[in-house]
Amino acid sequence: MKHGKIIDVLIVGAGPTGTTLAIDLARRGLELRIIDKAPMAFDGSRAKGIQPRSLEIFTDLEVLDDILAAGSLYPKLGVHLGPFSLPWGMFRNIAATPSVPHPNTWLIPQYRVDGALHARLGKLGHHAQFGHELLDLSQDSDTITATISTANGPEEITARYLVGADGGSSAVRKKLGIAFNGTTREQDRMLIVDATTTGLPRDRWHVWPRLGGKFIGACPLPHTDMFQWMIRLAPDEEAPRDLAGIMQRIHAHTGKPHISLRNIQWQSVFRPNIRMAEHYRAGRAFLAGDAAHVHTPAGAQGLNTGIQDAYNLGWKLAQCIAGADDTLLDSYEAERQPIAARVLGLSTKKYDAIGTLNPSAIKRGKDEQQLALTYQGGPLALAGNRTTTLQAGDRAPDATLRDNKGDEVRLFDSFKGPHFSAIAYGLAAANELAHLDWPSLGAPLQRVAINAPASTTGHALIDATHTFRDAYGVTGATLLLVRPDGYLAHIATQDMLATTQAAIRCLTPPTEHQQDEQQK
Repeated sequence: MKHGKIIDVLIVGAGPTGTTLAIDLARRGLELRIIDKAPMAFDGSRAKGIQPRSLEIFTDLEVLDDILAAGSLYPKLGVHLGPFSLPWGMFRNIAATPSVPHPNTWLIPQYRVDGALHARLGKLGHHAQFGHELLDLSQDSDTITATISTANGPEEITARYLVGADGGSSAVRKKLGIAFNGTTREQDRMLIVDATTTGLPRDRWHVWPRLGGKFIGACPLPHTDMFQWMIRLAPDEEAPRDLAGIMQRIHAHTGKPHISLRNIQWQSVFRPNIRMAEHYRAGRAFLAGDAAHVHTPAGAQGLNTGIQDAYNLGWKLAQCIAGADDTLLDSYEAERQPIAARVLGLSTKKYDAIGTLNPSAIKRGKDEQQLALTYQGGPLALAGNRTTTLQAGDRAPDATLRDNKGDEVRLFDSFKGPHFSAIAYGLAAANELAHLDWPSLGAPLQRVAINAPASTTGHALIDATHTFRDAYGVTGATLLLVRPDGYLAHIATQDMLATTQAAIRCLTPPTEHQQDEQQK
């Protein structure tokens, strides 16, 4: 059996969640491996909606351009009721604002998302290893060891941490003995088919709802000649498997014999799983994405929630490997599990309304976009820190600012990268920011001063059009600390230096000053 050196993190599962985590860890310089038991990357559409918050994450991870190039805005629905076809706006496409640069859900098949993420990971010098299956796990106080099968025989991989992002049937979760509570609706099945389709206009997401929950939908996949077909099966109905049977089923339901399918790229029978792991952590092992929570497909929530799991966990793993207190990693479950619980409820409600002619099943709004999700009340969001619009734990909005040359810049450009950001609004806050003590180990700190002289910090910006003031709700001197995942860790309007320094202690390795104090 092959043995290797100890690495920082082993990721099991190379879908969007696992690959997002790998990118985040790789750009932080960690030693990692990412494996997947499948022989190759997923080649179907399955999840196909990228929410605005995920687009912001992809901006930071430098994959946004590829995602935008491979997708499109959602078309209107074409709701077919007998001989009538009604246009229906499932999404209200809106213009970008200074605080929300990507306000609309983006339509893109999952295999294109996987491709963009794997390409970015490759540029960082790492590649997913397919055909590598987890066989066993063991851990002690310092490391965790995975036994895996490969084409060259079994291998042991020892890491400081392991993350299971290996889907709803997660081998990692099962090896850890973590309960996966919830239900599987065995009698409620949907056949999903990606196929080249003719005889159907591509400017609509077509749906044929029927009473009794019967339903067929066909969504055009951008930059292809394919549609994703969704065919809800009756409880005792056997799913058609070949092209002729699928077409016959479509013709019978839609009454449109001119629709033709060919070249099926991918098909699967989906059963709604509504489950959540009892715990997200067991020692040095963590669960993320579908391994931690599975949803119905309604509302385009599952893939996006998994991406945010990875984005939440990555910086915390890196900080603890650099020397931060291990309790920081407990905040992963504390922050992400309540989010998953709410998303489960939302997607289940949407799914249950499909086929009932209930408009709530169709309409999409801010709940699905995941911009309003917050970690308020969590272990890293101290109570009492707030402005007129924001509290610690909220997403840090974008803003349009100007640099000392008068050029327009976005605040998100300052956030971009694996660092924390400290934002000082006003001269008094900028003076405090200049004295903020930051550790040399772990993620660095980007210091940004707004409406303060350039001499107070290396990165000074002007809120010329008040977009920062309005989005952040600041009314006077304010010092804000933004986590690497874009959420507010602390807001200070008085005792700014002391309270911010206290908030930093649970997020970072000790500063040199703290180390000196501990040695006395």
